[in-house]
Amino acid sequence: MINKVKIAWFGLHNGEEPPLTPAGTIFFTGCNLRCVFCQNWQISQKNLGQFYSIDELAKIMLDLQKQGAVNIDLVTPTIWYKQIKQALILAKQKGLRLPVVWNSNAYETIKILQEMKGLIDIYLPDFKYSDDRLAFKYSKIKNYTEIATTAIKEMLKQVGLLKLKNGVAQSGLIIRHLILPNNLDNTFDALEKIAEINPKIHVSLMNQYSPMYQTKNFPELTRAVSNDEFNQTYEYFKAVSLHGWIQDGQSQKVLVPDFKKKNPFKK
Repeated sequence: MINKVKIAWFGLHNGEEPPLTPAGTIFFTGCNLRCVFCQNWQISQKNLGQFYSIDELAKIMLDLQKQGAVNIDLVTPTIWYKQIKQALILAKQKGLRLPVVWNSNAYETIKILQEMKGLIDIYLPDFKYSDDRLAFKYSKIKNYTEIATTAIKEMLKQVGLLKLKNGVAQSGLIIRHLILPNNLDNTFDALEKIAEINPKIHVSLMNQYSPMYQTKNFPELTRAVSNDEFNQTYEYFKAVSLHGWIQDGQSQKVLVPDFKKKNPFKK
């Protein structure tokens, strides 16, 4: 359906980083990764959601602006970039003034990112893996580290470092990294690679890992991140002179959505 896009949920969302909330979040169905630990597996792998036209997507964006969102937060947008581009152009013609957030896994081509240039104000990519063996083992993809690094450099080139106004993000780059249990070398190397790109990049160090979906098939992933693992990661984060936001362990309990509910984030 070339003129439609599949969406699982949209609404005001307070689960993003502080300068991004309340976000006008749109969760798109589908993903180009197959992460065995995905907390959004209902929509990324099982395709929950319904189709909307380009016009309807533009209207969703404008409605979120009216509701008081501080941005339009496009979650897992990569596979729908053609339709999203059309909807953004239309929404901006009709009065969309909010910063637009591209909230992705960073496994995307320069071509896609250049297609979105000028339409995206804030890039919010994951940097999941510094080890391509883990990327293939856990997400069924090849060459993740090189592709994601190249993509992040293009994002930084387009929008620069994070800029705030009255505490609210207006433009720039924020990189997320999810700590995985029993995989601290992957995290340490990922933080080093981010610092090598630019140590002034804002980083969101995520401690919300919770075993779910297919993790029962991977013994090393069947528990939460330990306090010791988190403390080691935090010390390494400081050692490589990065800055940004650090999640505490309580995030494991509150950030797992259920997309079968009308509001996936409400208990």
